Amino acid sequence: MERWATFDCYGTLIDWNGGIGRELERLFGTDRVGDLLRVYHELEPQVQREEPVRAYRDVLTVTLARLAAREGLALEAGEEDALARSLPTWQPFPETRAALEDAQARGWRLAILSNTDRDYIEASLALIGVPFDHVIVASEIGSYKPGHRHWQVFDEQTGADHAGRVHVGASLFHDVAPAIDLGLPTIWINRDGRDPEPQPDVELRSLDGLGEALDSLA
Repeated sequence: MERWATFDCYGTLIDWNGGIGRELERLFGTDRVGDLLRVYHELEPQVQREEPVRAYRDVLTVTLARLAAREGLALEAGEEDALARSLPTWQPFPETRAALEDAQARGWRLAILSNTDRDYIEASLALIGVPFDHVIVASEIGSYKPGHRHWQVFDEQTGADHAGRVHVGASLFHDVAPAIDLGLPTIWINRDGRDPEPQPDVELRSLDGLGEALDSLA
């Protein structure tokens, strides 16, 4: 039986908060970056739910505009797409490549289920430097997680057995909760030390130890 590890990308493999935070700091200064990130996390899922067929580059642009308007911040002309422009430069977490290579060495096939666009994923995979066996992106299926469509399309396209699958993500809302709903084992990458709700099968503070965790679940 093939074993598949499916991954969220941004926040799990790529430093999503770091990439957005640097742009918010550049645009609006250092004082409020933490607060602005929290508001961004609140607004982005709303934008995704409003129009699930919207490309992620447009989600980034609309959410940035709403963030600025809500917080009374001036967004300079020409900076409306600042987040969308910056995403291809967002960096992998330091342990990402080694953790993925270890998983592959243990016989795991790797897939990404991402709330993004194809060109963004291709740019990020080039930075990660590890080949993935399958990639599904929101802009091509007209759905954003936590909707179940990513997993449904993965089933349709791969025919992978549920008994040999594990989903890995940093977001309880976008990844862990829907994967649990679908009866899949989950590994939560809890980089911020938050309390889990719902409860994943395995909790890691980084991708260190990923291979052993995957083996323990399938």
